Amino acid sequence: MNDDRSARLALPLLQPSQAQKEMFHNEALALIDIAVQPVAQSVGDANPPSAPQVGQCWIVGSAPTGEWADNALALAGFTAGGWRFVSPFQGFAVWSIADGCLATFDGAAWSIGRIAGSALVIGGVRVVGAQSSAIADPIGGPLIDAEARSTVAAILAALRTHGLIAA
Repeated sequence: MNDDRSARLALPLLQPSQAQKEMFHNEALALIDIAVQPVAQSVGDANPPSAPQVGQCWIVGSAPTGEWADNALALAGFTAGGWRFVSPFQGFAVWSIADGCLATFDGAAWSIGRIAGSALVIGGVRVVGAQSSAIADPIGGPLIDAEARSTVAAILAALRTHGLIAA
C-alpha cells in the first residue's frame, strides 16, 4: 500500500489538506460499486463493448485493446465518467452472467465454474467428499456371480461414502 491508495482494492485515500476531496471520495465509491458483489456480463473479452450501460462490468481478457488496453484480466466497470478498473487478487470472485456461474481469480488467471472445497453439505448432510479408490471391473470366469456381487458392493460402499445414498 502506498499513501494514496488502499491495499486491496486500490481505493483513493483522502489526504490532509487535500483539495477537491469529494472527487476522491466519489472515485472510491465508484470502485466500491464495481468491486463489491461484482457481476460481469462475460469473462475474457479483449474489446470493450460498443454501447455499455452504466453499471455493467466485464472481466477483461489477457490481450485487451482500445480503452481496455493495459488492463489485462481486470474487472472493467462502466460508469458515468467512463471505464474504471479493479485489479483482481487471489480469491477474487465475480458472477458471470454469460456463464451462469462464478469466475474466480487464482492470482494468475480466471477460472469459470470451478468450485474448490473439501465437502459438499446439503441440509446438514455431507453428500460428496474426497474421491474413493478405483473399483475393479469384474472379469469373466466361473465365479461371475461372486465377482459381480463384490463389484456391486464396492459401488454401494462408494455411494454411501460420498453420501449419495443412505448408509
